[in-house]
Amino acid sequence: MTGRGGRQRLRVAVVTGSYNFIADGVALTLNRLVAYLERAGVEVLVVAPVGRSPAFQHHGELAPAPSAPLPFRPEYRLTLGLTPALRRRLEAFDPDIVHIATPDLLGRQAQAFAQARGRPAVASYHTRYETYLKDYGLGFLEDLLGAYIRRFYAACDEVYVPSASMIASLKADGFADNIHLWGRGVDTERFNPARRNTAFRARLRADDDMPVVAFVGRLVREKRLDTMIQTAERLADVPHRLLIVGEGPDRPMLERALPEAIFTGYLSGDELAVAYASSDIFLFPSDTETFGSVTLEAMASALPAVCADATGSRSLVEQDVTGYLVPPGDSDAFAARVRVLASQPELRGRMGAAARERSLTFAWEADMAGLLARYEALAAGARRAVA
Repeated sequence: MTGRGGRQRLRVAVVTGSYNFIADGVALTLNRLVAYLERAGVEVLVVAPVGRSPAFQHHGELAPAPSAPLPFRPEYRLTLGLTPALRRRLEAFDPDIVHIATPDLLGRQAQAFAQARGRPAVASYHTRYETYLKDYGLGFLEDLLGAYIRRFYAACDEVYVPSASMIASLKADGFADNIHLWGRGVDTERFNPARRNTAFRARLRADDDMPVVAFVGRLVREKRLDTMIQTAERLADVPHRLLIVGEGPDRPMLERALPEAIFTGYLSGDELAVAYASSDIFLFPSDTETFGSVTLEAMASALPAVCADATGSRSLVEQDVTGYLVPPGDSDAFAARVRVLASQPELRGRMGAAARERSLTFAWEADMAGLLARYEALAAGARRAVA
């Protein structure tokens, strides 16, 4: 099959443990990628587990992979590998590129499939899985899992990482020299300070002089909810409203710990954009991000950000210009920075405007085009090798 200009149409198999059963960062990024590839004339097959009901309408053709609920996080699914039927479907699709998003059993078997057929196997690095173990009493397995992950990515032709700070961290951890930047963008039309809404703020009981401090993300312990709770406790004497946007298994714990906070549950699209723009300060203590899309969305909404000085945020927040980076887990430092912003509306406005300007430099289209160019170069090289 040929595409534009008579060129052979590129075929890409995307293999992932998360695609449409939960609206997490991995799934949303991959859906955006598949939508872009199909608009560019690329043929795409997605191999991924599915749940009983999708969390959102996915893009592309989806081949369901067998899976089971993850024992300690049942909202996620543990893939059980390639069945003979899925393997035959992949063989019939005959991909030029196999793009693997999760280094699980399904991902490892897809990697072996590509290698056996002489096709490039690439991977995108989305999640610092080994850093999550300590949050579930499994910290003793961190080194073992870390070693497996390094071997997995070293066996790929290329690995795509979303931020320069994450690349530096991976190289310091001994990852192979096959890493390339695949950045992220933000919809600056949707996430825009013009969406600030007085009716929304009224529901929060926040007048013009009452700063709203917002957290957006999955309500899971690896987002450092403990730090957020401690930070909120240290701000008890500061007039503000704490807005928590998101859903997850740790929401009941958070509601008990923060009875004065306002919980919206999961928001998306324009509702989410209004929540950002109607806030005044973005608080994000997570130190396990590879990029931090929510931070960039907050910046596009003209919010100064107070984030952990860690991978992801370190590539987005410019210290003392668009917000503050503070030591991970240091609730005193988080509270001190929020306190300063809460008491100085002029400073909030100046930093928020700078954050908005910085967000305008992050464009999805350029990053997607760059990734497609890498695909095409790898596929052409593989064709020459067998010619």
